[in-house]
Amino acid sequence: MFQFTEEQLSVQELVHDFAQKEVLPLAEENDKLGLPNKEIIAALGEMGILSLNIPEEYGGSGLDEISKVLAIYEMGRTCAGTAEVVSTQMLVNDIVLMNANEEQKAEFLPRVAEGKIGAFALTEPGAGSDAGSIRTKAVRDGSDFIINGTKCFISNMGKDEGDFVVLITVTDPQKGTHGGMTAFLIDRNTPGFTVGKLEDKLGIRAASVSELIFQDCRVPESCVLGSVGDGFRIAMSGLDGGRIGVASLSLGIAQHAFDSAVKYSKERSQFGRPISKNQGIQWYIADMATRLEAAKLLTYNAAYARMNNSKDVVIAASMAKYFASEAANYIADKALQIHGGYGFIKDFDVERIYRDARILKIFEGTSEIQKIVISREVLKK
Repeated sequence: MFQFTEEQLSVQELVHDFAQKEVLPLAEENDKLGLPNKEIIAALGEMGILSLNIPEEYGGSGLDEISKVLAIYEMGRTCAGTAEVVSTQMLVNDIVLMNANEEQKAEFLPRVAEGKIGAFALTEPGAGSDAGSIRTKAVRDGSDFIINGTKCFISNMGKDEGDFVVLITVTDPQKGTHGGMTAFLIDRNTPGFTVGKLEDKLGIRAASVSELIFQDCRVPESCVLGSVGDGFRIAMSGLDGGRIGVASLSLGIAQHAFDSAVKYSKERSQFGRPISKNQGIQWYIADMATRLEAAKLLTYNAAYARMNNSKDVVIAASMAKYFASEAANYIADKALQIHGGYGFIKDFDVERIYRDARILKIFEGTSEIQKIVISREVLKK
């Protein structure tokens, strides 16, 4: 069994209590509205959860990767959309911390501690898994850059949500990913930057996912994150943490599905006894419990590797994301099967859980991309 510190367990208990008391009762309503709950997000800011991985000197909690995993996990057990807001924010925090200069950190990170949220904008209509195919351009004009292009499927940006964005652009098409891309840190209120279509999604509906439009958006050179030409490396710098975040969200969704299935199997009777007495149901539960436990250990291992700057963090993060997301989908599917027809209607949480789980195998790198990463790392040795 993985051993947690008292501080890590305190974070888990704090988030667990808040999520069960304040978030779970609103999860169904949040799902129907298809928007983040502003009061909940503000409360998470006040609690220091949104800024959990930001050092204290910038107003954050200064906690570690294991604490992050436990916080996202506990939130995911109640409302996957809200957990996704938290997971995305921690990804953005990581990217800013690793790549921003002191002035940028001092400007943007304290906002998160105040309950503001940020986004990471890489994906475009023609550039999903192939990040090198982005077309959003930033052209130098004196001491400024003029940005034009469209991003899609961007989390933490909605009609009223999102305060700033880490934007990945092309600055030298001839160089491609090797020096031809640049990252910018841009305030939402910058002229020429607008939020377009708000996506109406299958699951994680309490997290905004939108189109971002840049039309002659002029920004000063001080908005460059890192160095000009360093954009691809910066985009990739957040991948390990982001994949651990999705693995953590997967654990929460899987745990919620598993708990719901076990409870229902004990309460539902057919042929004169609870269905939990049937061997077929028992085998489902055994498989679900085993995959959930394995997913937890892989995720904790990846978080530990990242905390300790292990050379194996890339493969550990991809294994955790791959296995946990697949496990969550398997567990959600079997949980719905155990519920039978009742699992297909909205009176039971498992219907929402089933929808929430499906995206896990897609964002932050599809399961197929994780297999490529894992095999590449194995074959290096």
